[in-house]
Amino acid sequence: MTSVVPLSASAGPRPQRAAPPGALLLGADYRALGVVRSLGRQGVPAIVIREPGEPLAATSRYAVRSRAWPAGGEAERLAFLEDLAARQGLAGWALIPSSDETAALVARRHGRLAEHFVHTSPAWEQIQWAYDKRRTHELATRVGVPAPHTVCPRTPEAAAAAEIAFPAVLKPAIKDVSNKLTVAKAWRVDGPEELRRRFAEACAFSDPEILMVQELIPGGGEAQLSFAALCDEGEPLAWLTARRTRQYPADFGRASTFVETVDCPEIVEPSLRLLREIGWSGLIEVEYKRDPRDGVLKLLDMNPRVWGWQSLCGRAGVDFPHLLWRWISGDTVPPATALAGVGWLRLSTDTPTAMKELLAGRLPIREYARSLRRPRESAIFAWDDPLPGLSEGPMLVSVLLRRLLRGDAV
Repeated sequence: MTSVVPLSASAGPRPQRAAPPGALLLGADYRALGVVRSLGRQGVPAIVIREPGEPLAATSRYAVRSRAWPAGGEAERLAFLEDLAARQGLAGWALIPSSDETAALVARRHGRLAEHFVHTSPAWEQIQWAYDKRRTHELATRVGVPAPHTVCPRTPEAAAAAEIAFPAVLKPAIKDVSNKLTVAKAWRVDGPEELRRRFAEACAFSDPEILMVQELIPGGGEAQLSFAALCDEGEPLAWLTARRTRQYPADFGRASTFVETVDCPEIVEPSLRLLREIGWSGLIEVEYKRDPRDGVLKLLDMNPRVWGWQSLCGRAGVDFPHLLWRWISGDTVPPATALAGVGWLRLSTDTPTAMKELLAGRLPIREYARSLRRPRESAIFAWDDPLPGLSEGPMLVSVLLRRLLRGDAV
């Protein structure tokens, strides 16, 4: 069993106050879908703000309605949210970001939005350490948490001359726009000349100031572990650990396809060291990967919002969105225990991923069969809320076609 820490005495109970009238989900992808279902099953109304081509959470029976983000940038989105509060009767509702971009928007405008809404995520002073991967690496160095060797070379020539082991990955520290590089998440490079060429290519999509080159830790998702938590000023209210057993692509996955809860006390202490250092409040996922060359677990990312497989947590016994709701409402977060060995499966993406691994001989068929037999949560389909599952196929086809037309990675 995976232990879940109850409300810490040092954090103290939050002041009692009335619960918000409902939740405003900033996003409608599968991350938001899990939140909408969790809250809806507890009787909490949720309204979904959807991005283009992102219908899943908006189709849920638990979403009371949905609205589309306006065209434009941060100023237009801020004005849109303020209008929802002032003229659409949503003042006092809770804001729940479901992406790095919306979490950053809320964080940068934290004070202004607090005049209209109840926050569930922290201000920029905290979120910057997870949103900007350069700062994440700086934080890990400061508190002594191992991380992959990383350089920020600024020019293609400096990249080619950098002291970095190959293979390596080239990636942006901030993913504030959707383009060929951010959709791919990272580009693998296998030598200095390829790195120079790919760095020059990346400069067409991202400011070279935010480009990072990082050693690629060998292995797939089976070596990647996560610490997921709800915290109050750096103190854990609830947490669990999980393994990203299968992902796509296998070496530096853009997305999980099969995740399972596991006992991994080894990542708890370093995670708490990071979160206490920045006084984190709200939901977060901290990702590690075990380096087979030295056996050390190394920090990969800190995701400052609800994570893709969070609906697994409720099936395992720790319903994070509901606990988050109790926390912002001033209620005590009750102790809980997460069951190890509970799985989460996104069938549409896991099937081709698993077939590829089976054919390559990297995934034993017995292990694959075991993963399908164990207790598990579906990423999209739910018997009490079937429409998102029926919508996923057409949505994936639409996303694939758009990426192909743009020349993005698929």
